Parts: sequence; structure tokens; C-alpha cells
Amino acid sequence: MVQYVGVENLVRLVRAVGLETFLTELAGYVEEDFRRWPEFDKTPRVASHSSNGVIELMPTADDVLYSFKYVNGHPCNTREGLQTVTAFGVLADVKSGYPLMLSEMTLLTALRTAATSAVAARYLARRDSRVLAIIGLGAQSEFQATAFGALLGITRVQVYDVDPVATEKFCENMRGRGLEIAVARSSQDAVTGADIITTITADKLKAMILSDNMIGAGVHINAVGGDCPGKTELQATILNRGRVFVEYPEQTRIEGEIQQMPDDFPVTELWQVIAGEAQGRRSEVEITIFDSVGFATEDFSALRYLRDRVHGTAFYTDIDLVAEPEDPRNLFGLLNQN
Repeated sequence: MVQYVGVENLVRLVRAVGLETFLTELAGYVEEDFRRWPEFDKTPRVASHSSNGVIELMPTADDVLYSFKYVNGHPCNTREGLQTVTAFGVLADVKSGYPLMLSEMTLLTALRTAATSAVAARYLARRDSRVLAIIGLGAQSEFQATAFGALLGITRVQVYDVDPVATEKFCENMRGRGLEIAVARSSQDAVTGADIITTITADKLKAMILSDNMIGAGVHINAVGGDCPGKTELQATILNRGRVFVEYPEQTRIEGEIQQMPDDFPVTELWQVIAGEAQGRRSEVEITIFDSVGFATEDFSALRYLRDRVHGTAFYTDIDLVAEPEDPRNLFGLLNQN
């Protein structure tokens, strides 16, 4: 039997654990796996692009566990009442090849993306950061705000979205969560006075959500929205002014903000900073940029954390995903059973 964590059980688990605790514990797993980055098999995600979006597989493995995630990105889905991103994932045993757990990953991806953003910011943002700006108030925005509050001590969140309905949704969801929320009239107003800026818009465009004149000294930019070819959010000049940190260069050069830059544009891999092999922030005035496109090890971490978290609980069910005849050589015999 294979463990299955569906949406209902994941929601129940997060509520039982507490969202802030869940994000904090998940961030610990993400950080731990970044620290042992060389142990993983790594490859850019396998993508099937269409005019409406992309469907991707994101695989990785260490010596013990293998994982993959199926995920789509269809920015126009909201016009049809559908989500932009949906996902599910599998964790498997390397030794036998048997799947161990199947999980929904639409919600879990939102949680791991926010946790990863906060992990990166702990190494790259100024230690006294207390004000977060968020540009783009779609499905990921509340997770980002909550993670930065829980892991970095952010107390004020300045937000902007071109859609007032999205803004209203964000404010309603964040009510009573202990953060001061300030709704800005423009992107420029939102980033004024911010220590950390998260860009997380949905449209598949080469947009300029942040322009060079909006970025002051010492800011950390958490660039999350640019995650596929042809989609960016930062003016290229900003990348030249700051130091850029990435998950997996081979993937980020195709999908991230640095797709705007030459192939030899210098970047630092986040795992090197976490493992102590490279320096993160070097001064209080340096501009740091986490060009995040999401990588398979983060999904591996999320699935590994989830499997440990649900162990011995009622937050999963067993499903007969794998055919297991009494005699492994007699698979056909299953069809003859009464």
C-alpha cells in the first residue's frame, strides 16, 4: 500500500500543526537539503510548452529517496475559474523503486515556495529587515507574507496589485495574523521603505514590475514570479546593480530573470551560501536578488517533511497504487482471482 495525502488531509494537518509552525519546520527540511546539495541527482525540469502555458515534471533523487512533481503553469486559467498552478508529487524508495507516498502538491508547492523564499532571505537580506513589499497578490501572496513573518520577523507588509479584488482577498485572508498590512496605490509606493521586495505576478510576459529607479541600497529582492521562458519581472539594469543568487543555474538561465542576460552572467548558487562555501550578503548597502524559479530538491524536501509529519497520524490514507501479487512473477494471476 502507498500513503496518500490529499487536499483535505493536508489542510487538516496544517491546521493541526499551525501554519507558522508548518512553514518553519518545512523550511528546516529545505535548508537541510540545500546544505547537502551535491548528494542529489539534478536536471532542469522537463517542460511541455503550449500557447496557454506549460506542463512540467520535476525529478530528483539522493541515494535513498526519489521524487518527482507534476506541475502546470497556465496564467489564463483564472479567466475560466481555474487555478494558474496545480500539482501532485510522488516520493519513492530508490532501493526497490516502489512508490512510498502520493501527495497533492498544489497547496504543498505554495507552502514550500514561501518557505524557500524565507530560507534564502535569512542568508541574503539584512538582519534588521522588518518591512516586506509584495507586488502581485495572487495565490502565493499570503504564504509569502506568513513565511516572512514567521521566519524573519517581518512586522509590516506593503502590498500592491492591479486587481482590487485580489487586494481585497489578500487583506481578508491576512486579517488577524499579526502583521500590519498597508495597501499601496502603486508598485512604487509599495516598495518605498521596504527592506525586502517580493515580486510574484502571474502573467506570462516580459514585464517590468520593478524598474531600476525603484530599488535603493541594501534591498533584498525575492523574484519569484519569473518562472518560465518569456516571463520576467525585473528591469535588467537591476540585475547588473546587485548580486544574483539562484537555485540551479542551468534551469534559471532558461526560466528566471537572468534569461535577459548573457550566458556568462555571474550568479551564486544558493546552496553554496547555505553550506558556507560562498558568501551571502557582504554589506548593509548591497542589493541582493534571489532569482527563484523553484527546483526539484525543494519538492523533495516538502515530500520528505510531509511523510515524516504524517507518520503515525490520521492525516493520510493507504491506497493500492501498486499491484502486488503473492508471487511477483505471476502478475497475470491477479486477473484470475475471484
